[in-house]
Amino acid sequence: MSDLFPRVKRHGYDAEEVKQFLDAAREAYSTPMSEPAKLTAEEIRHTAFSMRKDGYSPAHVDAALERLEDAFAARERDRALAEAGPEAWTAHVRSTAQAILDRAARPDGHKFKRVGVLTTGYHPEDVDRFARKIRGYFEQGKPLTVDEVRTVAFRPRRGGYSETQVDLVLDSVTSVMLAVKQQ
Repeated sequence: MSDLFPRVKRHGYDAEEVKQFLDAAREAYSTPMSEPAKLTAEEIRHTAFSMRKDGYSPAHVDAALERLEDAFAARERDRALAEAGPEAWTAHVRSTAQAILDRAARPDGHKFKRVGVLTTGYHPEDVDRFARKIRGYFEQGKPLTVDEVRTVAFRPRRGGYSETQVDLVLDSVTSVMLAVKQQ
């Protein structure tokens, strides 16, 4: 059987894990829309693989996962529109976007819970700067891509923002952006 992705000599993603996940994703995507979803865009976003010598190129697999997440998000949007109707779906997306905006509008240095002084979190200045980009996107239509949100990296800092809280908001931003993304 030929490889699905290029292999890297150093450590890459475990090829068997990737193949198993993609097989499961293919099966989940082929499930009729009338049946409950077996896999979600959010679950794809949080998928991780073990690293192995001579594994699949992480860059190639990650790019494929992003396309797969986009496809599942579009399907979820279609399912939600069919089940709840456009008004309910729009209200849900707007509510989520408003919660994101409310968080992003908090004063710099106070947007998220802080971790203890001996614990490392995300650097507040980095997160606050990115939160301004998010506000610009939602309030003024300034450019921001899903890929930028997916790949943003923050410097570590003792006593910084809670990584869990920041990551949850970034997941919500990604979900909203994918929900309204034009096909």
